[in-house]
Amino acid sequence: MRFQDIPGQEQTKIQLIQTVKNNKIAHAQLFLCKNGSANLPLALAYSSFLNCEQPTENDSCGMCSSCSKIAKGIHPDMHFVYPISSTKNITGKDVISTNFLKEWRNFITTNPFGDLNQWISTFGGENKQVNISKEESRQIIKHLSLKAFEAKYKVMLIWLPEFMNAASANAILKILEEPPDKTIFLLVCNDEEQLLTTILSRTQIVNITNFNDEDIVNLLVRENIDNEKAVRAAHLADGNFNEALALLEGTDEDNNELFRSWMRYCFTQDFTNLVELAEYFQKSGKVIQRSLLQYGLSMMRESLLATSGTNALHRVHGEEVKFIENFSKIMTFEKVEKCNSLINNTLYHLDRNANPKISFLNLSLQIARFIK
Repeated sequence: MRFQDIPGQEQTKIQLIQTVKNNKIAHAQLFLCKNGSANLPLALAYSSFLNCEQPTENDSCGMCSSCSKIAKGIHPDMHFVYPISSTKNITGKDVISTNFLKEWRNFITTNPFGDLNQWISTFGGENKQVNISKEESRQIIKHLSLKAFEAKYKVMLIWLPEFMNAASANAILKILEEPPDKTIFLLVCNDEEQLLTTILSRTQIVNITNFNDEDIVNLLVRENIDNEKAVRAAHLADGNFNEALALLEGTDEDNNELFRSWMRYCFTQDFTNLVELAEYFQKSGKVIQRSLLQYGLSMMRESLLATSGTNALHRVHGEEVKFIENFSKIMTFEKVEKCNSLINNTLYHLDRNANPKISFLNLSLQIARFIK
């Protein structure tokens, strides 16, 4: 991955390049951005630029041994940590990042803009809770205690550090604050509110903006998507490249129908169908569960826009338009705020392995009470 492979983000690229040219490289940096943007690709491109043997003025060469190895995820001085869970073949103390390297290399080389749900599908952990364990922290200290094999800088890239529990985060505080010489931590985060303040205080934050519509169109066209379809998906995705892909793949149509039925049952207080829907939700798997709730948050946003009369900011299409027109008639600002809070709270607990059926039914009953 090189800077030139990432559309937009010009100011961030210049900032990162200048830190290397001026030899002012922070030993721990937090690449912060919402899901669906370029924080992971930028961290990978920055790693390549740091260790490139023949860098150009504004990018890594992409051809030297170091660039080639980093691009494939096989550089001996480039280490990765990421959220994982047990699978059929890997359980217990073996659940550490090094045992998922084959899947991770496939993920970053084929889908560097991918999100957590796509990563979970890649390594086969759909129905398990992912995290970064304390054992992983021990592995971080172990890897960084060794001398670099060949690189100028040893890089430890932690993807989604917000999935570290308190024990694992506290275990790396000392090495994060005082790493070995020529060692760089790159933490790639989507939700800083879930990070310990002790982690935040030890990192230099690199704020990364969301993609604009043109950036997403360029990425989609690169994937051989028709330009007209790419423009439409980019407009609806609101800066989230993965959301644009989901729209093109039709998964959002499934969410649209399911969400409409869900809200209808809540409004009519059809508890029989809500229980059946909760059972379906239980069997769906974490990817579909999160997808529906995240879609619900976007629909709440659209209903709020409709209620306030700011129709120019709408990002809905097709049958969604008529649904939002009707739904917004029963939604006030207070109701949207409360529903958003309830959905976010359910997402939080699902990420921490709460029972999906109970969580969803509880959410449905509370929404039914507020929107009626």
